[in-house]
Amino acid sequence: MANKNMKKVVLITGASSGIGKETAKLLSQSGLVVYGAARRLEKMQDLKDAGVHILPMDVTDEKSMVKGVQDILKAEKRIDVLVNNAGYGSYGSLEDVPLSEAKYQFEVNVFGMARLTQLVIPQMRSQKSGKIINISSIGGKLGEPHGAWYHATKFAVEGLSDSIRMELKQFGIQVIVIEPGAIITEWNRISRENLIKRSGNTAYKTMAVKQVHMMEKADKWGSRPVVIARVIKKAVDSPHPRTRYAAGGGAKPLLFLRSIVPDKLFDRLYLSQLK
Repeated sequence: MANKNMKKVVLITGASSGIGKETAKLLSQSGLVVYGAARRLEKMQDLKDAGVHILPMDVTDEKSMVKGVQDILKAEKRIDVLVNNAGYGSYGSLEDVPLSEAKYQFEVNVFGMARLTQLVIPQMRSQKSGKIINISSIGGKLGEPHGAWYHATKFAVEGLSDSIRMELKQFGIQVIVIEPGAIITEWNRISRENLIKRSGNTAYKTMAVKQVHMMEKADKWGSRPVVIARVIKKAVDSPHPRTRYAAGGGAKPLLFLRSIVPDKLFDRLYLSQLK
C-alpha cells in the first residue's frame, strides 16, 4: 500500500471543455496530480497553465489510450482515480440516424470508457485501491424523443457500472456514477445541431423543432459545469462515496418524478413540454 500522504493521481477524459475541464481545474487546485486527456490539446492551454498535465487521447483510438495510461504510470507509478467523462449526444429520430453514427455514439460513450477502464484496472488491483468515476446522465434513467441512441449509451453506462462495482469491490476499487441534469456546456448545442441535421427536414421535423426549442430553454435554467466538478471532488475525497450522485439543473426532481410516475403518464408530461 502507498503512503497515505502521497498525492492522488487522477486521469480525466474529455478535459478540453465543460465538466471535464472544470473537474481538472478543481482537483488540481486541491493539490492532486491531474492528467487531463482530450483530442483537442489547443483548448487545454489554460489547464496546462493551472498545473494540469495534458495528454492527447481519443477514446476511440486504442493506441492513444494505451500510450496515455503508460505515460502516466511511467511518470507517477500509480493511478488512483479515473474519471470517464468523454462523451457527446447524438440526437435524431431512430429512423433518421444511420447505424454508423449510432455505433460511433457507442464507441465514444461506452466502449471507449470500458476500454480505458480495462487499462487502469490492473494497476488499481496491484495498489489494492482506486476509484472509477463514470459520468452518466439523468438520461441513463429516462428517455426522450430523438435521443434513442444517446440514452441507450447512458443506460449502458449505468448497467456496466453496477456490474463492475460488484466485480471490483474485492480489490478495493470503488465505482461511482455521476448523473448530471441540465448543464450549460457545448454538449447541448452539439446535440441540438445533430437533431436538426438528422431530423430537421424529415417526417419528424415538427416535433424535432419543438424539442430544439425546449433544449435551448435548458441553457437558461441549467447549472454551470463546476457544480458537477464539485460533486466529482466530493466522490474523490470521500473514503466511502455513494454509488450514485445526481446533481445539476432539474436532476433530482426529474429522477424522482420518473421513479413514481407510470410510463404513459411520464410520456404525456414530457410531450406536453414540446411547444
